[in-house]
Amino acid sequence: MTWQPNNPVEQDRFDKYRRLVEAGISPFPPRVQRTHTAQQAIELYEQAEAQSVDSANEIQVTVVGRIVRQNVKGKIYFGHIEDGSGRIQLMIRVNDIDQEFFELLKQNLDLGDFVQASGTMMRTKAGEVSVRVNDLVILAKALKPLPVIKERVREDGTVERFGAFSDVEERYRQRYADLAVNPDVREIFRIRAKVIRALQNFLDDQGFLEVETPILQPVYGGAAARPFTTYHNQLKQELYLRISFELYLKRLLVGGYEGVYEIGRDFRNEGVSYKHNPEFTMMEVYQAYTDYYGMMTLAENLMRTICLAVKGTTKLTFKGNEIDFGPPFARYTMRELIREHTGIDYAEYPTAEALESAIREKGIDVRPNLNRGKLIEHLLEEVEPTLIQPTFVMDYPIEISPLAKKKEDDPTHVERFEFYVGGMEFGNAFTELNDPFDQEARFIELSRLYREDEDDANPIDEDYLNAMRYGMPPCGGLGIGVDRLVMLMTDRHTIREVLLFPHLRTRDDSR
Repeated sequence: MTWQPNNPVEQDRFDKYRRLVEAGISPFPPRVQRTHTAQQAIELYEQAEAQSVDSANEIQVTVVGRIVRQNVKGKIYFGHIEDGSGRIQLMIRVNDIDQEFFELLKQNLDLGDFVQASGTMMRTKAGEVSVRVNDLVILAKALKPLPVIKERVREDGTVERFGAFSDVEERYRQRYADLAVNPDVREIFRIRAKVIRALQNFLDDQGFLEVETPILQPVYGGAAARPFTTYHNQLKQELYLRISFELYLKRLLVGGYEGVYEIGRDFRNEGVSYKHNPEFTMMEVYQAYTDYYGMMTLAENLMRTICLAVKGTTKLTFKGNEIDFGPPFARYTMRELIREHTGIDYAEYPTAEALESAIREKGIDVRPNLNRGKLIEHLLEEVEPTLIQPTFVMDYPIEISPLAKKKEDDPTHVERFEFYVGGMEFGNAFTELNDPFDQEARFIELSRLYREDEDDANPIDEDYLNAMRYGMPPCGGLGIGVDRLVMLMTDRHTIREVLLFPHLRTRDDSR
């Protein structure tokens, strides 16, 4: 045995485990029997009770769950167990089971243990629907105690949860324990599943085909990011974890599909923040015979549908702001937003040097030696916190948009938008570039603009260019960050709250 108790509490639980084994009881049996969930058992009793109390008290059930509360009063054991549906009370009388076994249970059951309880349904004198147990089986002995969480009702009626597990980073490191003691955290991930299902249902109903594209790619692309690299020993080939689905999904439009989407993981070897994690979930959708205006309509309808599916209304609260997806989203060009909020019209500064100087004159801090497109992008970051209601920011500089089609009346900008909600960017969309000559020239120009040590330098994907030469239909594309979408729907303000297992720094003393 490699694990050893680390403190007196764990030692006490380990001693209980050994006593159960010595008594011939397996603390980890291979079989489970269950006839009803906790909620089903309670509902069944209440329905029968409405007809006849006597017949209700004859209902036989077998329920299972984790012990979350227990109290021994002389010859009666009271405990609550919790399963995926909720909680139910167990009552064990010494006269209802073997007396020696009753004493063994009293001395060796702990909070956190999983049990199987069989018996008849009843309502106690205190009025609680319960199971009067005549047989109990230990399903799994908890050798470590779960964190102690206490609840306090605030003046406004909301419940504050506090206690030994208030360290946020510890919750992330031991998410299994966090989920076990925090039902509101479990609810976040139920909502996450609902968001993803609503995304799929909406796009399926619109006629899009859900597909899967490679995670391991010989050439990374579709975004400006540094990839994670790996190596295939058999093929003697360096590979990259994808940073985007885009170039593979657009190959499928060349192949004849008119609308495709994918929901899955991307991986970017970059910094972390309240809205960035090295691996994250994206939804990307591409549609033939449309443009970025069509993608705006799609994005508006999609966001309304998701909000209705999760919240039951087009309104929600995020960071204290009421946000409404019902009205049409606001639409501004990037240039006019930056000019309005910073006083800088970047069109007046044709070189990076001139623009950087103008930015510094406004007292805005900026990293030196950025190219002109990155400087304009930096200015937009100054505006971002003010974009609370759903807003499309349109028409981006060509330098930072190598996959989008140029505007017909302004070749220095492209038909691209990002949409913002609650002061954060949630999606990115283009009228997709389908001219292979222009695309190749953009790739070459992009590689010239970026230094080798920059995170967002990208290689030229020759196979993607080859696909385009077979003919790519006019098309629009949209990408939405699913994790951020879940943050929005749950009013959580850091991406780690909506990831089951967020990436954390290595800690030597973590166990």
